[in-house]
Amino acid sequence: MLSRAYTKSRKSIKEGEQSKSGSIQDYEDCLVGFYGDLPLISCGSGTNRGVRMTMKEVLRSSVGVMGESRLGLTDKVVLLKGDLFAVKRFRKLRVRRSEFGKRVERLAHFSTLCEYLVPITAYLYAKRIKFVLCDYYPMGSLADLLAGGRRLGHTALNWKQRLKILLDIAQAISFIHTECPPNERNMQMNVHGNIKPSNVMINIDFSALLSDYGFTQLAKRIEVSDDQCQRKPPPLLENFYSEDLSQKSDIFNFGLIIIDVVAGSRFPAGFSKCSLEEIKEGAVGHCFEFAVEGREMRRALQVLDIALACTNPLPEARPSIQQILLSLGNACHN
Repeated sequence: MLSRAYTKSRKSIKEGEQSKSGSIQDYEDCLVGFYGDLPLISCGSGTNRGVRMTMKEVLRSSVGVMGESRLGLTDKVVLLKGDLFAVKRFRKLRVRRSEFGKRVERLAHFSTLCEYLVPITAYLYAKRIKFVLCDYYPMGSLADLLAGGRRLGHTALNWKQRLKILLDIAQAISFIHTECPPNERNMQMNVHGNIKPSNVMINIDFSALLSDYGFTQLAKRIEVSDDQCQRKPPPLLENFYSEDLSQKSDIFNFGLIIIDVVAGSRFPAGFSKCSLEEIKEGAVGHCFEFAVEGREMRRALQVLDIALACTNPLPEARPSIQQILLSLGNACHN
């Protein structure tokens, strides 16, 4: 549901009421929030009555690009009383203004129902820019955490932390695949569509939340040249992630995340099921980039088996997310 404050403001405009400090266009550029008690809600009631947060103000508050993809850019912003948020700016949308708002509302609603999904706080649709505002996580993404450790020549995560992150991601996928309706308002709600390490946000306690749920149904993927932006070196398995909008593709991509988390930089450059099996059958002690031995090594190999199943070339042969959760649970306790 849109904030009552925003709805009231739009109604007032239609009835001919004008703001003392702005025009109709000011309202068109207003940030639309979902919850009336948020300090950044701008067109309304409560402690910030009459204060409008516009596109210009949001862009001025940007303190740096955190990441980029073919969908768009992610900026870190500081709003009002110092609250930190992440702004997902889309390069090119698939839908018009009214449909964009409806879709973001539905995604925001379901995101609030699962503790393993990054909440959507607000959105803006203006002529020059379209974005959604999400919670900010100072630890960054799983991709950042893994890459940072590798650049410094050490592991940033121990085995227990890695396993916890995988379990949290699986819980997020499970909610999307089993709790969300198959279709709603021209959207496929029971599919994520863009599961990869850069879309896994890490909390300070090393718990994980999955971001960008449904965003591939809002925006188009477009190619971006090196001249347009400064690109980081691509992650290890970046070119292998599936872009199909299906649950089986979600499972495949989760399998690639498992490989990155468990085998990491020790994984061969060319991904294939054979290379995974070679890792398992080869020098086990050199297959992990984190310290592991004894029982933990057996558990890590069990998790690698899950990755093998998830990345099966035949989609119908891949396990369901419920089967994966059961296997991960067994790996935790064996």
